[in-house]
Amino acid sequence: MSCKDDVHRIKKKLDKMVSKENDESQAIELLKALKDLPIDFKVLSKTGIGQSVNAIRKASKEEDVQQEARQLIKDWKKLVPKEDDKKDKKDKKEERRSDDEEEKKSKTGPGCELLDDVRRKCCEMIAEALKCDELPDGIVEDPDTLSEKIEEAVHKIVKNSGPLYKNRIRSRVHNLRDKNNKELRLNVLCGVVGPDKLAKMTSEEMASDEMTKVREKFQKQNLDDAQLAIAQGTRTDLLQCGKCKKRDVTYNQMQTRSSDEPMTTFCLCNTCGNRWKFC
Repeated sequence: MSCKDDVHRIKKKLDKMVSKENDESQAIELLKALKDLPIDFKVLSKTGIGQSVNAIRKASKEEDVQQEARQLIKDWKKLVPKEDDKKDKKDKKEERRSDDEEEKKSKTGPGCELLDDVRRKCCEMIAEALKCDELPDGIVEDPDTLSEKIEEAVHKIVKNSGPLYKNRIRSRVHNLRDKNNKELRLNVLCGVVGPDKLAKMTSEEMASDEMTKVREKFQKQNLDDAQLAIAQGTRTDLLQCGKCKKRDVTYNQMQTRSSDEPMTTFCLCNTCGNRWKFC
């Protein structure tokens, strides 16, 4: 088997680890096997092994895998022809920046550089919401790190980056930025409300005291209206709710027009609370 064939074989295994998040236990062995192969610039160009090694470097959480991959990439860059020196310098600059980000990641948490564009943008939105005002004393972590943990907690609940995920992120951002709800932001920054708890909270649980009182008043009014309608009306199964299709309706009749006109019938569904009227 030729060197090119060996490289292709190893490349497929590395790509599978990255794409399907399989066990990385063999990653270090595969990288060391690549180190022992007589790879030249032609093999690098035709196989694209450099991209696969860089991908496993970014995806892996194992420090020895990251270091081995970085060393391979550095060694292979020496094989690039001199006419590509300009590109080589650019790649080295990007690699240094990537190394700095990897070092920062190891100190601060999961790191948004491993996320897709949607999740990365959501991290930024949460961080901006946490920074929307002066930071208090005694914060548990810096807003950037905290935003990554909040985003990760939300993603674990929804398990994708679809509409439900985006809506949940937006509701958290909205409440963190709410000037009438400063207590929530302070509680998150100071660790009273952790990332996992914030990710699970409902809109009602995150809402400010003012908004909670408005909701409670509205709910009480609706409950009182429903109880009054049930107490004063007649319950029947002859009428069907157009919303939930149940036949559990309370109705009462009132004269809302002139006396020679038919009465108006007001209906309340006892199941879903839907209201309607007809003459």
